[in-house]
Amino acid sequence: MTSSPPRPDVAAPPEPAPTPDLEPPYVQALAPGVHAFVQPDGGWCLGNAGIVAGDGMTALIDTAATEHRAGLLRDTVTALTPHPPTLVVTTHHHGDHHFGNALFAPAATIVASTGTRDVMTEKGTALRYVWPDTPWGDLPLTLPTLTFDGRLTLHVGGIRVELYELGIAHTTSDTVAWLPEQRVLFAGDVVLPGCTPFVLAGSVAGSLAALEQLRALGPTVVVGGHGPVAGPEALDEAEAYLRWVRELAARGVAEGVSPYEAAVRADLGPYAELRDPERLVANLHRAYAEAAGLPPDHQIRSAPVFEEMARFNGGRPLTCRA
Repeated sequence: MTSSPPRPDVAAPPEPAPTPDLEPPYVQALAPGVHAFVQPDGGWCLGNAGIVAGDGMTALIDTAATEHRAGLLRDTVTALTPHPPTLVVTTHHHGDHHFGNALFAPAATIVASTGTRDVMTEKGTALRYVWPDTPWGDLPLTLPTLTFDGRLTLHVGGIRVELYELGIAHTTSDTVAWLPEQRVLFAGDVVLPGCTPFVLAGSVAGSLAALEQLRALGPTVVVGGHGPVAGPEALDEAEAYLRWVRELAARGVAEGVSPYEAAVRADLGPYAELRDPERLVANLHRAYAEAAGLPPDHQIRSAPVFEEMARFNGGRPLTCRA
């Protein structure tokens, strides 16, 4: 499975207070002025962020889920540069990637695709009801104040950051941030190195198309929305998994079994090593919908699917450890 490249210049954020049994977040240098804020173990709600600092400017790519963890990100930025963020890019509507926006606005302009802002407005802070016992903190929903469609280029000092809206992939509107001179890709949740892909709110076919677009960029470093920093092999591994899901769905449809039953029957093989393997159930629900010819934006109710994922997981509830 995905093996991350050597971690140059790795340092822990100032005075972290990690959840018990979890490694603390760390910051990893990727190129001059470019860092990844990585939250082990990359499971539910433990998302990564990007920090780009150049010539007196700082930008973030995603923020954390809770007030405490967003505070760790803010402290990390303060330790790296005297210039607080003036731009924050939100890659998609899931709250574990944008609830922390509240700690950086209004000093920072929040940037997202039009589609992402629309769904953020619709969903609000609904993610918190999935895990009501999580210490979310006092983070009001902070919507983007600058939106775009298709493509937008940001200039963070001397560092060019190209934002690409990929359409339906992990969600109905995903954005990635590409640094062409550094060949660093911040892929959001379209790529999850070491973790099981998750396309319940997106598309298997759309994710495969998005991966082709990302591969064409030629990245040498890939920072997924969760999991360790990786290389371009993370794109290949995500593609292989999603093609496997499509094969399972085709077999399940032919045999007349439900997505849950198809997941239970499946031999996970190497994919058993990925974080959160229960997501196979959700991915099969999406693959079944696509096999039935439903439109790419067809909504699948998440609550019943989360119950099935917990059942697949031996009856253990899915845990947000942010």
